[in-house]
Amino acid sequence: MGSLRVGDVFRSARSKDPSVARIDGYPNIHHVTASTVLAQIQLSKGINPIAKANAVGGRRRPAVLIRSSPWKAGTAETPWHDVFDLDNGYVRYFGDHRVDHTVPVGTTQGNAVLLEALREHRTATPEERALAVPLLLFAAVSRNGTPKGYVEFCGVAVIENAERIEQEGQGRPFPNYRYDLSVLDLTAEDDQIDWAWIEDRGSPELSPAAALTHAPRSWRRWVERGHAVLPELRRRGMRGGKGSSRRSEDDNRSSTALFPAPRPPEDSAPARSAPTGSSENMTVSMLMDRLRSLKVHRRNGRQSRHKPLALLWGISRVATGKSSRAPWRQFRDEVGELLAEFGLPDSSVTPEYPFWHLQTSNLWDVHGVPPEQATKVHAATFDRLNPEGGIVRQAERLLRDPCVRSEAIAVLRETYLADIDQHALMERLGLAGYERAGGVGDFTDDQVTEAVPTTRRTVASSRIVRDSDVAAKAKKLHGDRCQVCGLQLPTRFGTYSEAAHIRGLGRPHNGPDELSNLLVLCPNHHVQFDTLAIYVDPDGSVRMTADGSRMGELRQHSAHRISAAHLRYHRALCGRDTTGRDLAPPDREHGP
Repeated sequence: MGSLRVGDVFRSARSKDPSVARIDGYPNIHHVTASTVLAQIQLSKGINPIAKANAVGGRRRPAVLIRSSPWKAGTAETPWHDVFDLDNGYVRYFGDHRVDHTVPVGTTQGNAVLLEALREHRTATPEERALAVPLLLFAAVSRNGTPKGYVEFCGVAVIENAERIEQEGQGRPFPNYRYDLSVLDLTAEDDQIDWAWIEDRGSPELSPAAALTHAPRSWRRWVERGHAVLPELRRRGMRGGKGSSRRSEDDNRSSTALFPAPRPPEDSAPARSAPTGSSENMTVSMLMDRLRSLKVHRRNGRQSRHKPLALLWGISRVATGKSSRAPWRQFRDEVGELLAEFGLPDSSVTPEYPFWHLQTSNLWDVHGVPPEQATKVHAATFDRLNPEGGIVRQAERLLRDPCVRSEAIAVLRETYLADIDQHALMERLGLAGYERAGGVGDFTDDQVTEAVPTTRRTVASSRIVRDSDVAAKAKKLHGDRCQVCGLQLPTRFGTYSEAAHIRGLGRPHNGPDELSNLLVLCPNHHVQFDTLAIYVDPDGSVRMTADGSRMGELRQHSAHRISAAHLRYHRALCGRDTTGRDLAPPDREHGP
């Protein structure tokens, strides 16, 4: 029984003999993970669960081994493209439903296992999270002239979110699930895990607490505090310790890139050089400062909307899982339509202006324009060369975090686009829901079917099913008194209040329907909270979003613990989040 170090490559041969220490010059994965308790591990599929154990404290699965094969991406067998951004502790991984599957999506072995893991990772208490399964990440790499039979260990992860999506294979659409994973920091363990931890999890005699003895510090911290502390537990870049430089030069030369950045053609270069450090090590504070300080033209005392609309377009691509970069012709058509619809009434539709000049923000770059033409660019040049432009990689990686993305959208809307119909703008960008805390989820599809003196309609409805018992419990705890103003609204036969979700259940927020995600409010403050006019700051003060003025203290109840993470997400929607800027502080629950 040994250890797995991040960056080390292992041989995963057809012969699974655990007695052989090395095969073809590399450590034998079956030797390293040999166990007297667990069945032999498998890495033959993308999603490889270890069988559950009937242990003290409840059934638990020792681990799920995730393997991604970049060399298969986009093939008929594997039509998806996983993203391993280990420098920022982020992985986007696709489930195992394929176009030829006839079973319901979510019932294939891999998706079923990961959806079960998601439910475990979202549990509310440390006792429940102690049973939750860790994901061990591997990527197939090329060694000895072959892309098969070698895997690189990439770390330990938890599932932050999952979304049912539609993909395309063999020319037709099919459903699948997409999972967003947080890769945990293993610095305290010299970037390695002890296989004894996984064996302990499979031991019937050990309690959940005892099975944490050999767990990484970040995993134990996550078990204790949950998703709220993921920003401080997430892996961040290459470190200078022993584990950061273990690969040999030969390994670095031959390793298959998991997420290579697109390179410009050999005869071209970036349009202009950004200042040193302009995008490297970008923090959330730097991102927000640059969004607030865009160099925009003014016409008749009003700010041009070209650059902020182009940036929102780029952010919308990140939000939907696309690359933030796109060819000029696609940018021209899509952003041109945005400028025509939402630009200043007397402003020309010139998408070439933001496409090129956004580079001064250090948030955007363009590839594919030869240096000799960089000083005289215009639309005709772009039409001929079709260069690629978009949000820089460091900013894109930050924007994958839902809180950061929500705040970035709020900053652009508030700073440059406040006088636009916000709902129409967000709908047009594919960002519907970001203008309200409740998001998008309740809607009706009206269709007139009969013309009579009073027109009747057949209405097809789709509504999120809410847990009325949870709302009723919250209202009862607070005696129908608003947590902002204390108002208890009398009715003829009793009192009235409203349960407001902090992180909305609808898209794109996808918040949970649980007590920690609820506030009890009067109708007036419910409307203000949902429309982002008020927010709760980290010390529990209720403030006006417009000027930061303090309205009072959020009234609390000892039996109603409110999630600090959900309050942070709401502040981000308001553009008022100040946590997680450089080094995220420890999360704390709001409660007496």
